[in-house]
Amino acid sequence: MSHLDLAALREEYARAGLDEADLAPDPVTMFDRWMGEAHEAIRHDANAMVVSTVGPDGAPSSRLILLKGVSEEGFVFFTNTGSAKGRDLAADPRCSLLFPWHPLERQVRVDGVAEPLPRADVEAYFASRPRASQLGAWASHQSAVVSGRAELEAAFAEAESRFADADIPVPEEWGGYVVRPEVVEFWQGRPGRLHDRLRYRRTDGGWVTERLAP
Repeated sequence: MSHLDLAALREEYARAGLDEADLAPDPVTMFDRWMGEAHEAIRHDANAMVVSTVGPDGAPSSRLILLKGVSEEGFVFFTNTGSAKGRDLAADPRCSLLFPWHPLERQVRVDGVAEPLPRADVEAYFASRPRASQLGAWASHQSAVVSGRAELEAAFAEAESRFADADIPVPEEWGGYVVRPEVVEFWQGRPGRLHDRLRYRRTDGGWVTERLAP
């Protein structure tokens, strides 16, 4: 049982507002603007996002992942495709992203469809990773049950020995996704819990914007 009075914990949000006139013509431009401001304010992992998927049994699952690219095509991240999230996306590519920027009293939600990235894009990004991270991708079969920390460290040492005098290739089960957005919501905290929620929604005629009740 928590010793904190969780029901009494609250903050009054009053840093800024978000009006329709503040919006960029499209959500990617708007996101890029807010990401830049988040990076300046937070620095440490401002690109961290919660990725939510749904398994074949309909059960939701969420985890933190680092965003590694954004463009008109969508939001890019890399991972082990044999992991729980990879298996979920193989069964149902619909997913949701959440960027929780608490110091700015902001969050961004993205609902979309994940598509595997071309292998050339995966290889180019993998080559840019620190060598230890490359070795870790070989040592860890993400989401698999292991006997303990020693098993992981032994697998890392084996990979380190195997590729001691060579470039490290991309493991077959390692890949990436681009999440093509269908809905993008920008949330700004306001006093009295009358938060600003402005949403971009993709239609056949392009993006439309809507204000949602908080």
